[in-house]
Amino acid sequence: MKILITGGGTGGHIYPALAFVNYVKQIEPNTEFMYVGTETGLESQIVPKYDIPFKTIKIQGFRRSLSPQNIKTVYLFLNSIGKAKKIIKAFQPDVVIGTGGYVSGSVVYAAKQLNIPTIVHEQNSIPGITNKFLSRYATKVAICFPDVAEHFPKDKVVLTGNPRAQEVVMLEKADVLKEYGLDPDKKTVVIFGGSRGALKINQAFVEAFPLFEQRNYQVLYASGERYYEELQETLKLSEKKLTNISIQPYIDKMAEVLAAVDLMVGRAGATSIAEFTALGLPAILIPSPYVTNDHQTKNAQSLVKSGAVEMIADQELTGPKLVNEIDAILLDEARHQAMAEASKQEGIPDAAKRLYEVVKEIT
Repeated sequence: MKILITGGGTGGHIYPALAFVNYVKQIEPNTEFMYVGTETGLESQIVPKYDIPFKTIKIQGFRRSLSPQNIKTVYLFLNSIGKAKKIIKAFQPDVVIGTGGYVSGSVVYAAKQLNIPTIVHEQNSIPGITNKFLSRYATKVAICFPDVAEHFPKDKVVLTGNPRAQEVVMLEKADVLKEYGLDPDKKTVVIFGGSRGALKINQAFVEAFPLFEQRNYQVLYASGERYYEELQETLKLSEKKLTNISIQPYIDKMAEVLAAVDLMVGRAGATSIAEFTALGLPAILIPSPYVTNDHQTKNAQSLVKSGAVEMIADQELTGPKLVNEIDAILLDEARHQAMAEASKQEGIPDAAKRLYEVVKEIT
């Protein structure tokens, strides 16, 4: 079988695609893949590391305000469809899967015009513009949150979950916390604001730092590269010997860390949610207010209803509030266990398998 994958712009579109590729390679080693992205997107840095043939097309997104750039966007979109058709004809895939981002709009639409089965994969609880557009043409629409089904044609929707979940749940619990100077046998919370960090979470951590020093549990904090040096100076870390707090600019083994800790605090991105629910991990979510359609808040709210997470609005986040919420979960075994069970119920640990079953159904 030949599978063409397209998606880009953010890690939330790229990593689910790569997790799916990894799963299929394990069970069907003879499957051939091609990935289509853009030269300027994050995918151009990430995908080539995975030994997957990578092709690019040129495209850009629509501005939400009236702008002459939108004329160029329309031109690039129409031109990119032609380029996508050439790539598809040369590769001759059995199916094309779009995981989001503007690039998937051109490629999936081109595949439809060439009568090739297509799947649109929507990771969030509020669909992106591209996936809403493509849902009219795609053969199937794979979703991760049941609530998002109402935005798509009912007969096309399949609940598969996020393939990244299956990749994470297959990890064995390891002593990864030792690599960050922490005790693997002690209760631990990991706090992070995404790969680049988040200003509001960073400010709250600075306020919370003296309180964390007094706690019996451990804290692993990822500040983001851009805040790390400033944090070192503000907290005078060179003068301190930390025993229960580890501060890192970036956690490069996040999946392994999530499998080893007791609580996660972070943004409400679709990939993070897929990971911690697959593991049955409780979480405190602080949705980013800077994303399209406030979709992270919607992502979090669906899990608050089930009891799997607590949510703190970005504008309401303070150090003391953060510590109080962590204490209320980590220091109450019954509550922690109830949230863990609810998180497990929300997870879809066989997501990659489900998506592959959809592929086999339509090819």
